[in-house]
Amino acid sequence: MSQTRVSDKEKQKQLILNENLWQVMAQLSWPAIVAMVLYGLNTVISAVFVGRFVGETALAGVSVAYPLTQISIGIGSLVGVGAGSVVSIAIGRQDKSSQERLLGNVNVLSLIVTVVYMIVGLFFSTQMVTMMGGEGDVLLLGDIYFKITVLGAFFWIYGLAANMIVRAEGKMKSAAVIMGIGLLADVVANYVLVAVLDLGVAGSAWATNIGMFIYTLLGWIYFGKDFSSFKTKAFALYWDGATVKAILSLGMSSFIMIVMSLVQGIVVFNALARYGTVLDIAFYGVVYRIFVFMLTPIFGLMRALQPVIGINYGAGQYERVISSYKIFTVAALALTLPFWVICMAAPAFVLGLMLPDQVFAGNQLMYFRIYMVILPLLSAIFMAMTLFPSINKGKPAAMIGIARQLVFYIPVMLLLPKMIGVPGIYFGSLAIDVMIVLWTVVLVKKEFTVLRTKNQPVALSA
Repeated sequence: MSQTRVSDKEKQKQLILNENLWQVMAQLSWPAIVAMVLYGLNTVISAVFVGRFVGETALAGVSVAYPLTQISIGIGSLVGVGAGSVVSIAIGRQDKSSQERLLGNVNVLSLIVTVVYMIVGLFFSTQMVTMMGGEGDVLLLGDIYFKITVLGAFFWIYGLAANMIVRAEGKMKSAAVIMGIGLLADVVANYVLVAVLDLGVAGSAWATNIGMFIYTLLGWIYFGKDFSSFKTKAFALYWDGATVKAILSLGMSSFIMIVMSLVQGIVVFNALARYGTVLDIAFYGVVYRIFVFMLTPIFGLMRALQPVIGINYGAGQYERVISSYKIFTVAALALTLPFWVICMAAPAFVLGLMLPDQVFAGNQLMYFRIYMVILPLLSAIFMAMTLFPSINKGKPAAMIGIARQLVFYIPVMLLLPKMIGVPGIYFGSLAIDVMIVLWTVVLVKKEFTVLRTKNQPVALSA
């Protein structure tokens, strides 16, 4: 049994190192995309049950608290993406020591960041929900929901981080199975606590915590029963300063990307509240949800690309690293193109799926097209956000995430809507993304030049 398992592990590694990259992309990507879709569905389960069985005010409370729950997902991504980058490079270099001690460092780091997050979240919950626009009963219910999710923060953080490490090994099917079981647990728990026991918003929050606990439990089983491609102990505790520093450095771009999306939401919704109407706010919310949904396949391809680049980089196969980025970027573009064509050709039909009773004005359809027009080219940005940490360079990806929101988004959203009103939000978003795409292409081409000059793998560093 153990010999078969070792053979399967080596087979996965050799696939990534030696097989045709189009074949590698196809084999790894579909379960990664499925996993991302399943995880993404967790974000709507609470809204579905609360909206159907509790009421509109409760749904509003969950909605204003939801962006805050993304902080724990951002922290989980920080640990998971960083640790995944470290382990995939270590697998490529056959660095057994780093592989064996990695999970111990992840365990300690997860505990520390959870404690910090829980202290901040519990003490400042009301202020944070207020910042998101909560007031009255909406504030009260949102505060309840957020505080309960903070109590389960360790399972949100560790469960996601562990799953990302599984993906970093190239075990996309295993990651998808874990996601599927966790989602099923979330649905069942929501049904029992909300629909049957009538526990309302609090019940939905505890149900989501249960789903996250299942992710964590399955992660412990996966690593404890030696299903991983490297030897480790599920409950080991280590603190290697260099490894922890590398995890934080390589995972920071993913954390920044999620936190900056929260900043974007605050800035945009404040601009809409100041220069638009309630209808403008609702319309932008629908446009943004469609936009994020369209990006889900790209997020799946990002997770599949990480072990391909990391393991090949660790093995010193730099031309293969370059080819991987190009192939996955083309695949992401091709995957989003059909849906993008539908959005551009029939915007009223797409928007009508979420707002069936609304007749859209010509300017609203124009706003939708403006917001969506750049979508296919964003593949280059998201694949670059995976490329840099996977080759032991977290700073360029972090710079892209910070620059998009702080350097461009905040100033543009403060000035342009003031000058031309609501259209400034959509035109400004398009201009920002065009600049970021061009900048990313320059950074990637520069990195390709560096990779082509390399003759030997570099030492793992932060």
